[in-house]
Amino acid sequence: MHKRYLSHDQVDQLARECGTEGIVVLMLAYTGIRWGELAGIRVARVATGVRRVHIAEAMSEVNGVAIFGPPKTHADRWVAVPRFLQSPLGELMAGKGPDDLLFTSPRGEVLRVHGFRRRGFDRAATAVGLPGLVPHELRHTAASLAIASGANVKAVQSMLGHASAAMTLDRYSHLFDGELDVVADRLDEARSRAVVPPLCPQDQVVSLPQRAAAS
Repeated sequence: MHKRYLSHDQVDQLARECGTEGIVVLMLAYTGIRWGELAGIRVARVATGVRRVHIAEAMSEVNGVAIFGPPKTHADRWVAVPRFLQSPLGELMAGKGPDDLLFTSPRGEVLRVHGFRRRGFDRAATAVGLPGLVPHELRHTAASLAIASGANVKAVQSMLGHASAAMTLDRYSHLFDGELDVVADRLDEARSRAVVPPLCPQDQVVSLPQRAAAS
């Protein structure tokens, strides 16, 4: 499937169209976590200040039954939460116990991707000019936005929970290629600040004649 990478503005429009479940769109698009990881977050795994979230459990469906287990790579990780999401996540936590799921359906049930799409995501995607968009494409969007902001491959690997940096490069190397000009510009700026530019070839130092000392 062709990957689509949304812009900040497209993510914002999509989240607004999803109404009260727009926080799900923002969380996926700005942390890069998988759907099952999002559905498996428990309140106790949100760090004080809502600055980070511990991804240690994921939800999967087997014959329609929600099963909770380790993440896809069987390795837990911490993901950073952008500041603009900290307050909304804090509101979701209000009134919930440590073992309660952070994200649930409007009825308080396990958050399932098919129900999420049926309740409004698919309609919202069409409304903002992105028909056929699936929630997993928000994970690709997170990688794209992170790379565009200057994140290196190791940071993106950590965010996405890839087993290796090679896997991250295999999937997103074309996005890093697009940053080569930016890197060159930053190197040029850094050198300009650190090195005093030499005289131009046409610049010449002229010795002025000394005046005779007064008798």
